Amino acid sequence: MISRRNIRVKVMQTLYTLESMGMATPEGYQQGITILNDKLKRSLDLFIASLQYIRKATEYASYSAAMRASKYLPSQADLHASTKIAGNEFLKTLENNASFIDKIKDPSITQAVNEEWIKKLFQKLESTDEYIAYIADNERNPRTEKQIIRFMWEKVMLENEGLMDYFSEELSGWEDDKEMTLMLMENFFKNVGKIDYSKMITAEKREYSHELLRTVLEKKDYCMELIEPKLTNWDMERVALIDLLLLRMGVCELLYFPTIPTKVTINEYIELAKLYSTLQSGHFVNGVLDNILKDLEKDNKIRKQDRIRR
Repeated sequence: MISRRNIRVKVMQTLYTLESMGMATPEGYQQGITILNDKLKRSLDLFIASLQYIRKATEYASYSAAMRASKYLPSQADLHASTKIAGNEFLKTLENNASFIDKIKDPSITQAVNEEWIKKLFQKLESTDEYIAYIADNERNPRTEKQIIRFMWEKVMLENEGLMDYFSEELSGWEDDKEMTLMLMENFFKNVGKIDYSKMITAEKREYSHELLRTVLEKKDYCMELIEPKLTNWDMERVALIDLLLLRMGVCELLYFPTIPTKVTINEYIELAKLYSTLQSGHFVNGVLDNILKDLEKDNKIRKQDRIRR
């Protein structure tokens, strides 16, 4: 499930794109919605493609074992090559998830998966001590079943420079969306059996994404009136555009999104500044938003209410 943080990242990226196009105005909202929806879909495609790489690489164990056994003079090792990981029980949740099976039929997913890299990933995996220990155990322990898949993702894939270069070159948006894919994969490992891949974005969160984009565009001038006085110790011309966009988004959430607690808003934008801007940006965003919040509370302009879950 896409989180609010994921949504904020996509809105930030959309605003940045609109700024570069000279369309960061209320009139650019519809163009922004098109860009935002495309970015959200592309991010989800990268997540699904990442899962498919894992799935197909584990399936390759069966193909590899068959090829080894069909050699003219197979060794005992060839004849008894393990296919255990091909039946990994942690991944069976994907096999049994109709929404995932439907998703991987999308051409954007099938075209993203490179069969040569599937082979390379399995060969890399089977050479590791972790894999050797995994297949040596004849039992299927839920903890180790999950553990070997996480190892494959974090060590065999993410730490593979060649694969990451390939993703950067061939998978559109990988550089922009890698962090979001990491977030979604972490959620996958925590909630593997609870994910509906056809409803990764709820109607509520899609509405939130559109409303946040609209509000930031419409309230730009007012937000800057609140932000600029807090930049007295900073050179306005040298403030990163990403920082300003995050500040505007943060101010809008403080003022116009009554169900989001102020502490959550500030903490979220601090983290996004750390992830997507400069080394000093987290401290900068924290200081500015905190000072603005104090003024808004003093003027009794903050109106928060309990969130009604739908």
